[in-house]
Amino acid sequence: MNKHHLAASLLLALSLNPGLSEACSRAVYFGKEGQTVTGRTMDWFISDMDTNLWRYPRGLERTSGTEKPFTWKSQYGSIATTIYEGAAADGINEKGLVANLLYLPESKYPEEVAGDTRPTLSNAAWVQYVLDTYATTAEAVEGLRKEEFRMVAIQAPTGEPGTVHLSISDESGDSAIFEYIEGKLVIHHDRKYQVMTNSPIFEQQLSLAKYWENIGGSVMLPGTNRASDRFVRASYYINEATQTADPRRAVATVFSVMRNVSVPIGVKIPGQPNIADTLWLTVSDQKNKVYYYQDTNSPSILWVKLGELDFREGSGARKLQLDGNPDTADDQTGNFKPAEPFKYMVPGSH
Repeated sequence: MNKHHLAASLLLALSLNPGLSEACSRAVYFGKEGQTVTGRTMDWFISDMDTNLWRYPRGLERTSGTEKPFTWKSQYGSIATTIYEGAAADGINEKGLVANLLYLPESKYPEEVAGDTRPTLSNAAWVQYVLDTYATTAEAVEGLRKEEFRMVAIQAPTGEPGTVHLSISDESGDSAIFEYIEGKLVIHHDRKYQVMTNSPIFEQQLSLAKYWENIGGSVMLPGTNRASDRFVRASYYINEATQTADPRRAVATVFSVMRNVSVPIGVKIPGQPNIADTLWLTVSDQKNKVYYYQDTNSPSILWVKLGELDFREGSGARKLQLDGNPDTADDQTGNFKPAEPFKYMVPGSH
């Protein structure tokens, strides 16, 4: 089957199967003079995910909290956006490495087998482990490929299986996508992998992108909320938008692209519960180390300047309380408060 027929078949399958229409989008912008910016949306059918921002220092002792715990010590300070006070969904570390966790129902993690003595890591801690451990995408690819732990999946408090895939990008714009397909870790590593959404798996998303490249976004773009359509729109606009060295304009540009692939407040599709509102957006200025966050229930944006944070070992974890405070806005760099780190969700915890 050639690429055009494959893409057409995938489009038909997506249109007929509502279960392949999950939420969230991610895109990496290449500006001039090394101005790299990564944006993502978080969409979910439950309007309150108890989201907060956390500031973590170097030297923090970590544990996965699973039955066979995996432990590590943070090498880099970071900012993480958390959900349910039990999982890190997004974030950036002080080296400009960004990690984004997106839903992928096709994920199938390795099963426990006799003789496998590896510790386990809950995928609720996947983002934080990457931010704590690696400075570049290449380092993360090399490290995660070793599979020193076995990944295990949580269940969301709402009952949905925690089947996710991970995208990362660094200050240079280098990207990688990590997926567990049929129990095997699949890694796609290349600077050109700027965009990721949800279903289908990333290899098939690339086939869709190739199909639409031949049509041309100036002629026609798919406009629904489906993951495949959002992938096509984000891929077109993130590169057609103005490429600039001005960080203010670059960040604004990425926000505009992510809003284009967002789902407006109140949109619900009968029979497709995972096509749902965009709850929040993040935009990471990786060159200047500034992390932006917007709650879609607020017209305002907040930001955190990593270069002004104290990431020294022993400085302790700190939290910016966003849950219940949707109008938090402007520069919040100095408003994180000391807090005891939460425990990551593990299988069977809900």
